[in-house]
Amino acid sequence: MTQFGTSGIRGPVGETVTAELALSVGRALGIDCERVVVGRDPRASGEYLQAALVAGLRESGVDVVDLGTAATPTIGRAVAWQDADAGVAVTASHNPPEDNGIKLWQPSGQAFDADLRATIEGRLADGAFEPAAWDESGGQESWDAGQRHVDALVAELGDADLDSHVVVDLGNGAGRVSVDALSELGCAVETLNGQPDGAFPGRPSEPKAENCESLATLVAESDADLGIAHDGDADRMRAVAADGTFLSGDVLLAVFARAVASPGERVAVPVDTSLAVADHLNDIDVGVEYTPVGDVYVAEAASAEGVAFGGEPSGAWIWPERTLCPDGPLAACTAVALDSERPLGERAADVPDYPIRRDSVETDEKAAVMDRVRESVTDAYDDVTTLDGVRVDLGDAWFLLRASGTQPLVRITAEARTSDRADAVLDEARALLADARR
Repeated sequence: MTQFGTSGIRGPVGETVTAELALSVGRALGIDCERVVVGRDPRASGEYLQAALVAGLRESGVDVVDLGTAATPTIGRAVAWQDADAGVAVTASHNPPEDNGIKLWQPSGQAFDADLRATIEGRLADGAFEPAAWDESGGQESWDAGQRHVDALVAELGDADLDSHVVVDLGNGAGRVSVDALSELGCAVETLNGQPDGAFPGRPSEPKAENCESLATLVAESDADLGIAHDGDADRMRAVAADGTFLSGDVLLAVFARAVASPGERVAVPVDTSLAVADHLNDIDVGVEYTPVGDVYVAEAASAEGVAFGGEPSGAWIWPERTLCPDGPLAACTAVALDSERPLGERAADVPDYPIRRDSVETDEKAAVMDRVRESVTDAYDDVTTLDGVRVDLGDAWFLLRASGTQPLVRITAEARTSDRADAVLDEARALLADARR
């Protein structure tokens, strides 16, 4: 059975993701919706996948608002703007061009949670479908929501007096909103890979350091104040400081969180987040709340009272007072606003830099192994989190044992404030895993 993960359905087009699947998702979603917003990233397969999905919705009597090519955060926000029941992004986000996917959104801007995903999965498995009468099929209208997104960002950051020189690497994706919003906010904007192209000819879609070397070089060799990078659907955002340094996701998380959170508040982060984030926030009496890995879990935690911000080091950033959708263009504008007050490079230098160690061990019984790890670790340690894998907090260090979602592996992550301690903690985690495999 096709299953929705935390990022929706994703996989190779023609195998995991087909027009038949998109039609079925439209029919399943249409059972309890009257109005749905639909958009897609620039992948060529998105055209027919979206058409099939829209057919399933309209056949169920659902009115469709078609955004065409749009950033995922634009789609997420548009659900509320259109007073719709749900939103659908046909996207594989940062995945390679041969993939595509389907991600569903609530009116709050939050992705479908586990219960909602399970409902759709059940309908797909059962073939549940409630077609409308021949004269009661749903209508379809087109709407360019990009300018509405730009207007929202300008309103949210309108008090920022920006005249920065910014280089924005769109990665041939759907993030044009960032360019337009920064321009309206007063910035001089230069683009890289600005032509939407779902084959991603300029660089691989994921905005990580090795894929953004051209951006880093251009920023370093010009008078640019900073660089911004998006993935294919612009839900992710990463940044390059004025000297060309590509900022790590943990550092950017710490910078964003410290700028928005007040003493006594909390910040939602996944269990694999660096200890440096907690230490940096502890200085201003801001706590860290750990979540499973995945922006949907971070968004759920960020929606709680007292949580000022949520972020994933992969580049998903959530300001809950504005939207529960990871909004790359909002993150871009916020990064530029912060940089205009004090350079991001200086802010990043304030965040501790701790040694982190990673390893993985192959096993064909990862579920059973993780059950044994969970039991032994819970007995042996006081501060254990089992939200996603097993995370042990040792005070001056931590380690995480987590089964891979796609490979026969258990991954080990260990971090401490000194290199020797990080090595020792990695060895400790390896020993626990070795015992669990016997």
